[in-house]
Amino acid sequence: MENRNLKRFVHFSEDAVRKETVFETAHLWTQVLCFERNQTLGPVTDMDSDAVFTIVAGEAVFLVNGKRKRLEQWGTVLVPAGDAVTVSNASVDPLVVLVMTAPPPAPHAVSG
Repeated sequence: MENRNLKRFVHFSEDAVRKETVFETAHLWTQVLCFERNQTLGPVTDMDSDAVFTIVAGEAVFLVNGKRKRLEQWGTVLVPAGDAVTVSNASVDPLVVLVMTAPPPAPHAVSG
């Protein structure tokens, strides 16, 4: 068994969304995303991996294949393989998101 404290992965940058990989196996991948005010990630698409995004702190706007949803802390979104997702910080406070994919993202995943 492996364990991690997610607080160790929370780091922010004014230049770009910070991405810290928490776990990576042959079957599962997890990463912490840290957004400053007005930062956005995406659109990102992976044809082979489903993804679950969970808000650990803050508020986010998710855009998945043209559908928009604003969520607060503990809100979660399932993004099926092949769907494009964009995540934006929706408040003046920092945003922390835990993302899990299965299987791990393919090297050919498209990120904008």
